[in-house]
Amino acid sequence: MSKQRKKLTHRQKERLAVGIKIFLGILFMSPIFIGLVFSFVPDDELYELPTIQTIIDNFTFYNYAKVLRTLPILSYIKTSLVMCAIVIVVQITVTSLSAYAFAFFNFRFKNLLFTLVLIAMMIPGQVVTITNFLTIRALKLLNTYLGLTIVSFTAGRSLFMFRQSYLSLPREMKEAATVDGCSELRYLFQFAIPLSLPSIASISIMIFIGEFNAYLWPLLVSREPRMYTIQIGMAQMIGSDAIPNYGSMMAVAMISLVIPIIAFIIGEDYLIAGMTRGAVKG
Repeated sequence: MSKQRKKLTHRQKERLAVGIKIFLGILFMSPIFIGLVFSFVPDDELYELPTIQTIIDNFTFYNYAKVLRTLPILSYIKTSLVMCAIVIVVQITVTSLSAYAFAFFNFRFKNLLFTLVLIAMMIPGQVVTITNFLTIRALKLLNTYLGLTIVSFTAGRSLFMFRQSYLSLPREMKEAATVDGCSELRYLFQFAIPLSLPSIASISIMIFIGEFNAYLWPLLVSREPRMYTIQIGMAQMIGSDAIPNYGSMMAVAMISLVIPIIAFIIGEDYLIAGMTRGAVKG
C-alpha cells in the first residue's frame, strides 16, 4: 500500500507540474493572444475595453488592410530579412574561426583574451551605441546595409557557443586526423563544422530573432524610408496623433511577430540542442 501511495503521489506531482507549466505558458502568451484578437477590432471599439460580444460583432480585417495600404510593409520586411542574412553569414564565419583558435590552439594570453570575451558579453550594447554611431557616420555608412549590420559582425555569445561545441568533440578524432596529415582548415571544414551543425542552427536562430527585433540601432542608422526595418515601420503607426490607432498598432505588431515565431518553431529543436551542446565538457 505504501508503494502505491508513493506512486500515486508521484503522479500527482507530475500532473501538478504539467498544470503549472500550462498555466505559465498561457500567462506569458496572453499578451500575444490579446493583441491578435484586438487587431481584428476597429479602433473606435478599442478606446474602451471591448467585451467578447463586441469583438464578435465588429470582427474586421480593416486594420490589416489599412496597414498594407498606408505603409510599405513588404519593403520593411525585406530590409529586415537582408540585414538578418548578412549578420548571420558574417557572424557565424568570424566566430567559428575565432572559436576554433580558442579551442585547439595554444598561444600567449589565450586565457586572458577569452576572459575579456566573457567580460564583453556582460556589457550592454547600448553602452557603445554613441561611439559606434559616430564611427559609422564618419565612415559615411548611414543608410547602407553595411552600416546596419557591421556592429553585429561578431559576438561573444556566438564565439562562446562555438568554442563549447568544438571542445565537446572527441580529442581522439582530432589527434587521428593530425596524424593522417589533416591540416587545421581541412579538419575545421570537414569535421568540426559539420559536427557543430546544431550549434550553427541555434546561433543562427538567436541572431535572426535578435536582429529582426532590433530597433534602436536601425533607427539611428536609417535616415530614409527605403532602409527602414519592420520595427521602425511599427513605430510609424503610432504617429503623433492625439488619439492613437490601437487596432492598426496591433495589426502591424502581429505582422512583425509572424516571421520570428515561424523561425523559432522551425528551429526549436536545434536551438535547444545547440545551447546544451558542450554544457558538461569544456
